[in-house]
Amino acid sequence: MTRVAVLGSGSWGTAFSLVMAEAGQDVMLWARRPELAAAINADRVNVDYLPDLVLPQNIRATSDVAEATDGAQIVVLAVPSQSLRENLGRWGDHIGEDAAVVSLMKGIELDTGKRMSEVITDAAGIDPARVVVVSGPNLAKEVAQRQPAASVVASTSPRMRARVAEACATPYFRPYLGGDVIGTEIAGATKNVIALACGMASGMGMGDNTLASLITRGLAETARLGTALGADPQTFLGLAGVGDLMATCASPLSRNRTFGYALGQGKTLQETIAATKQVAEGVKSCKSILDLALSLDVEVPIVENVEAVVYEGRSTREVVAALMSRARKLETS
Repeated sequence: MTRVAVLGSGSWGTAFSLVMAEAGQDVMLWARRPELAAAINADRVNVDYLPDLVLPQNIRATSDVAEATDGAQIVVLAVPSQSLRENLGRWGDHIGEDAAVVSLMKGIELDTGKRMSEVITDAAGIDPARVVVVSGPNLAKEVAQRQPAASVVASTSPRMRARVAEACATPYFRPYLGGDVIGTEIAGATKNVIALACGMASGMGMGDNTLASLITRGLAETARLGTALGADPQTFLGLAGVGDLMATCASPLSRNRTFGYALGQGKTLQETIAATKQVAEGVKSCKSILDLALSLDVEVPIVENVEAVVYEGRSTREVVAALMSRARKLETS
């Protein structure tokens, strides 16, 4: 049995806690609010995020980070990407020196353009070899229902990725090992923005041809950006790439797709935030991904047009026209 701390009690943090607990690990789930931690311990349910999931007894909750991380051999980070640096400023000293540090987050930091693994090493002084990225088509609600799913467990350290993969392997959750941290993270961040675009298209009443085109060209943008950063192109054809992209762009369970759908129906950004009671990750990351692409002179027209809707107030119909009127080019260029 491995001692695991999961810092973040949202949908995916809670679902991944279930996976690790049912793989036989001793899990401490950190919740920001003491009352939520107390309710989870009393009722075995995270009513705020996954109210239909009864958590096993080997998951305990706390609002004390020191208690959560005490003796943890694996520390899982499952907080919003743009809050990671601030949180690590408080948490870094509590992470054990040989603990594997797992990132479940999918985003690019605003202002710095850093991937989440880079923020972890920068903000907490963690050796990059200790960082492990878990990414794939893993919609939290389906994982919580124990529906079969697979994911990539990526790290530059074979020892660390093997440790984490062993700790999260269950009959319904299958981890695959990977060494391409850059590609895994770029795929995970960019697919959220492509899912926003797909949601917008669906909200405008567009059909499967449009969605298939957006997904395919979105994958091309993701691969261009990733390879410019040194990623392995094969990563984008795997679970962290096309697998996660398809799930996030097509499923009504996807927060990014749902958020984009509301924008496509003509709601403003603020109206959509009020209606969904949250800001989708792609909304936060589209600007940082675009800035990163521009710094590398990489064309990302879908990301660019999503950013124009979110930050510049352009209408979804305007950006569709802009995308369709771009100069013709070779598909593979």
